[in-house]
Amino acid sequence: MNVNEWYKGGQFTSVNGLKVYFRRSGEGEPLVCIHGFPSSSWDFEKIWSSLISRFDTFAPDLIGLGKSDKPKQPLPVSLQADIIEALLIQEDITNAHILAHDLGDTVAQELLARQTMNSSQINWKSCIFMNGGIFPETHRPLLIQKILISSFGPFVAKLMSKKSFEKNMRKVFSQAHPPSDEFIQETWNLINENEGKSMIPRLIRYMQERVTNRERWVKPLSNNVVPILLINGTEDPISGKHMADRFSELVPNADSVLLENSGHYPHLETPEMVSEAIFRFHDRINCR
Repeated sequence: MNVNEWYKGGQFTSVNGLKVYFRRSGEGEPLVCIHGFPSSSWDFEKIWSSLISRFDTFAPDLIGLGKSDKPKQPLPVSLQADIIEALLIQEDITNAHILAHDLGDTVAQELLARQTMNSSQINWKSCIFMNGGIFPETHRPLLIQKILISSFGPFVAKLMSKKSFEKNMRKVFSQAHPPSDEFIQETWNLINENEGKSMIPRLIRYMQERVTNRERWVKPLSNNVVPILLINGTEDPISGKHMADRFSELVPNADSVLLENSGHYPHLETPEMVSEAIFRFHDRINCR
């Protein structure tokens, strides 16, 4: 499914005064797919048909990315969590599972933290994390990410080119499964829509938020507030096997699937393996 078909299959709605794009398809228990930085809900396209065969599947574009609003305001993780909660309430959903990637992992951690503190509007039933900076001590950002979070970030973001974007994206994919030209081009196009490059320095503040909120965001994992699975592309230089090893140390009875020859985007690189891991996990938790 190309990017135009993807967006034609969804809809826009107003959530807390912001325009949000989301897709919803399938039948079964609700599953919310939360994408990463700096891409969009289109990331889930390769596993979409398998997901909707089993779940009532939601995939929103986070604020500041994709085709959702790109407002001139701070974009903290808490705002993204607020939007997801409010979107599900609008859709009459009060119980749901999570499938998250990258920045989406951090949003999921905030959602689970709210459940731990009995302040969540949604009853989260499980969470699957894919490559992301779950633990700030194991996160290894690219040089460009370090620059974008610095005081030079807004200036550097304006100068970003497709060539530099492609160079950095290729660094995080595995050698066996590099990103397609279509993924690079269409993701770059989405970033540039509606002055989207100006969102990048605001959004990337999530890296600092991970440090500030480490205890709050790691506690739900160590306490097993819900059944949790980690799907990890081990060749990811940012959050690969070194992060999966830390996950095994800190999460009691850690449930993880390590995918060799897969990098930061396992759902794009090895989608069949990711789908299989998702279904095996849900089969197990449904038998408990």
